[in-house]
Amino acid sequence: MSQPHRLPAPLGVLAVVVGALLFAVNGTVAKLAMQAGLSPTRLVEIRCVGSAVVLVAAVLVVGAGRLRLRDRREVVSLAVLGVVGVALVQWFYLSAIARLPVGIALLIEYTAPLLVALWARFVLKEAVHARVWWALLACLSGLALVAQVGEGAVLDVVGLLFAAAAAVSLAAYYLLGDRMLSTRDPLSTHAWTMAFAALFWVVLQPVWTYPYDTLGLAVDVPGGVAPPLWALVAWIVVLGTVVPYLLFLVGIRSLGPARAGLLGMVEPVAASASAWVFLGEAMTAVQLVGGAVVLSGVVLAETARRRPAATDAVLPDTVAP
Repeated sequence: MSQPHRLPAPLGVLAVVVGALLFAVNGTVAKLAMQAGLSPTRLVEIRCVGSAVVLVAAVLVVGAGRLRLRDRREVVSLAVLGVVGVALVQWFYLSAIARLPVGIALLIEYTAPLLVALWARFVLKEAVHARVWWALLACLSGLALVAQVGEGAVLDVVGLLFAAAAAVSLAAYYLLGDRMLSTRDPLSTHAWTMAFAALFWVVLQPVWTYPYDTLGLAVDVPGGVAPPLWALVAWIVVLGTVVPYLLFLVGIRSLGPARAGLLGMVEPVAASASAWVFLGEAMTAVQLVGGAVVLSGVVLAETARRRPAATDAVLPDTVAP
């Protein structure tokens, strides 16, 4: 089978950055929805189910043949990507922030690109340019400043384990997504993974037990407007899930999982900025410095890649075996 077309690297970078910004804004929208009375697990469920419906419908419109599965191995791979890389990432993260400050949980979860790089270096025996390690160090150091680690935070051991599990699941998403995208297009891959994630949540929380009456509640949002909760849920499904996940898969196929993971680390910085603007959660001077350090790390990783073809091996374009 011929390899799917890959976008040029600059477009891959743009896809990941826009996806990260949408995810960042989605955090603020999701917080407003939960403050209105929708529990985190129910929000994750409707997010996955709604996204699966939209994506499968989109694939049926553009070409139902894209949903065709070649063999049992591909079914298993897509199921693992959906459950581990989508459903469990969200559940582990929600469980972590129930016990840890959000910033600490995000910091630990976003060690996923480091796990990807370590996997490429020590398991797949790929060459990794030294500048990428400095970029990872800068990104993680900046995230530590954004999270304000050490300022009186009480770290719960179980919460730390949940956050670490979220990091492992996110790394698996990057790696498995890259593997699937070597033979499948992003749209059908996204549709199948969300379908399996939705099935996972529906089995755990049957749809007939869903609190549908809460979706009609008015939600107070900045600006003096009060849209119904279902409008926020629609935003979370379309612009907070379908579009950014698809952009990330496009970026992973174009850039490889490690570089996409590095660029995705702008998300927690942008999420802090979004909460600052819309929720009044002001960022301190230290957090602003941390954000600048993260962005510097991303730039460092990108400039490390621009070398002649013979030495252009910062990280492999694909780490799939």
